[in-house]
Amino acid sequence: MTATDRATELIETAAQAAADKLAHDIIAYDVSDVLAITDAFLLASAPSDRQVRSIVDGIEEALLKERGAKPVRREGERDGRWVLLDYVDIVVHVQHAEERVFYALERLWKDCPVIGLPPDAQATRGRAEAHARGGDPS
Repeated sequence: MTATDRATELIETAAQAAADKLAHDIIAYDVSDVLAITDAFLLASAPSDRQVRSIVDGIEEALLKERGAKPVRREGERDGRWVLLDYVDIVVHVQHAEERVFYALERLWKDCPVIGLPPDAQATRGRAEAHARGGDPS
């Protein structure tokens, strides 16, 4: 089984929105073979709580405007360290960079297929490391 076309469309829109808000290390996994609750996960991170919230807001706005999708659940917004948006077809995780390293969700899903993302989202890979070294102002 693979992620549905709807899930792929949502992932692409969410990834572009995250990239537009300067998210770091955006990646998406097709988890449809291992989870019954959703088809895909999108992971993104940011170096500050404020930016995490901004990315989440950007993703929500884009998915509503472009795909008519509203999350059925939104968790973690108060702390701004790890916000989860559940759209049933996809689940979006936007994490503070420290939480991203600590929880290492990529390790959990590394055996799942990676979903292709728009070029702007692909360009964010390695941005967190560059930011940590002081080489990236975003």
